[in-house]
Amino acid sequence: MRYRKLGTTDLNVSVICLGTMTFGEQNSQQDGFEQMDYAFERGVNFFDTAELYAVMPRKETYGKTEEIIGNWFKEKKNREKIILASKIASKSDDLDWIRGGAKSLGFDKININSAIDASLKRLKTDYIDLYQLHWPERKVPKFGQLDFEYDPSDNSWTSIEEVLYNLNELVKVGKIRYAGLSNETPWGMMKFLQVAKEKNLPRMMSIQNVYSLVNRVFDIGHSEISISENFGLLAYSPLAGGRLSGKYIGGINPKNSRYTIWPRRFSRHHTERGEKAIERYVNIANKFEIPPSTFANAFVNDRPFVTSNIIGATSMDQLKENIDSIDITLTADMLKEIEEVHLSNPNPCV
Repeated sequence: MRYRKLGTTDLNVSVICLGTMTFGEQNSQQDGFEQMDYAFERGVNFFDTAELYAVMPRKETYGKTEEIIGNWFKEKKNREKIILASKIASKSDDLDWIRGGAKSLGFDKININSAIDASLKRLKTDYIDLYQLHWPERKVPKFGQLDFEYDPSDNSWTSIEEVLYNLNELVKVGKIRYAGLSNETPWGMMKFLQVAKEKNLPRMMSIQNVYSLVNRVFDIGHSEISISENFGLLAYSPLAGGRLSGKYIGGINPKNSRYTIWPRRFSRHHTERGEKAIERYVNIANKFEIPPSTFANAFVNDRPFVTSNIIGATSMDQLKENIDSIDITLTADMLKEIEEVHLSNPNPCV
């Protein structure tokens, strides 16, 4: 395993981070334990979760993922050996089962205190190493959107200074060590850094945004900030929801896969242009005799702005292929072929 510093902290996080959103829905607790055991044995010391999980979000499974991780900590007695990241949910059109209703969610003091206390209880821990804002309260493009639509009436979000002050209170009492962003814009990244510096409040250490061979939007506006400001990317959906594994090519719908179970969800990864690009990337991987999942993850691992690549799996075979990517370095010839596909069909799965 390889390790990198998380932002300006002294934490060395594994380049492969174990994503856990399937625990409690597609994966049972037993499955989750097996995945965490294996990942830990392979040197993965970084786990990512969220109060929202399991996915797909529903009332019956809300918080189940954190509970499974907490049960694992209790059984293994190894909490101090894991760098744990979780997230607080923000405003949404649904999620009515979280803290009294989706539209009242936010990062005000009441919500943050309620969310962190519930997460700590489920996780059976006294602290979270990296506490992330799952998505902005502001109306910004996210989850498959690209265009910013200005809304002059959008003034109901908690100010950045107040958010950072609330997080600072959690740092002071030891409930969190560091904070991070997720699904945030370049403006948001810089504004959080600016306010933190001006007000001597917690600095955001990372940003968790989507990144894969078929979604390199992060390259355009975020990547320079990540590199220049030591504000690394925790890349999620590196396989575009599993599509870069090639298992869906030709209209195949594997049993128990997310696109089979929820055919109308995750549409951001399922586009006509995307399917064409995915087939080309899978062909390149096969040409060089590398499993497509391993190939796609290896690309993400070595991007200069990536701190950690958040992989996810529903089977042990998938998990092994994903973690194996840490041992692969793509050659100049491979990268040239990747770039040819990208330039001819850029970002088809936003």
